[in-house]
Amino acid sequence: MSNAIYTLNAEVRTDLGKGASRRLRHADKVPAIIYGGHQEALSITLDHSKLLQAQANEGFYTHILTIVVGGEEVKTIVKAMQRHPFKPKVMHVDFQRVEAGHELHTVVPVHFINEAAATKKGGIVAHHINELAITVLPQNLPEFIEVDLADVAVGVTLHLSDIKVPAGVTITELAKGAGHDQAVVSVNKPAGKADEDTAE
Repeated sequence: MSNAIYTLNAEVRTDLGKGASRRLRHADKVPAIIYGGHQEALSITLDHSKLLQAQANEGFYTHILTIVVGGEEVKTIVKAMQRHPFKPKVMHVDFQRVEAGHELHTVVPVHFINEAAATKKGGIVAHHINELAITVLPQNLPEFIEVDLADVAVGVTLHLSDIKVPAGVTITELAKGAGHDQAVVSVNKPAGKADEDTAE
């Protein structure tokens, strides 16, 4: 994907408050904030059409983004996005500053691959999670975590401890101890299959 997707131009926002936010949205601008690190929070505005286009890519939410404010490049990740209840509009975005050498606590999507191999064995795939909380240094941040079902037998459930994560990535729940080894995906036997086998 083009790096242009991960670079957004912004302006410092001086006109604050609800009325100001409404005026910004009428002008096709989105209010946002950059916080974290060793600097004060910075209120900014973004071009709505460019933001809407960028956020349509899954990687936008897990990639390190460059926000250009007043000629300065600020490295960030998306922490929260407020959307309109029914219109395709972004109402507000929270960005967190990213600093080299400082760990990030963030959430990345889980991609399940080779599901067809599991279903060919007669299994029914059930996802228990679709995203994963991780701790990672900025340079090791993955866009997603891949879970391969090619060799998973029918009747087996994969847990967090079974998932291979890239180097430098820690699964937040596992760091809390063995009791947090939650289920990720199951390849279940079809309902009634056991009864049929016994009846033969």
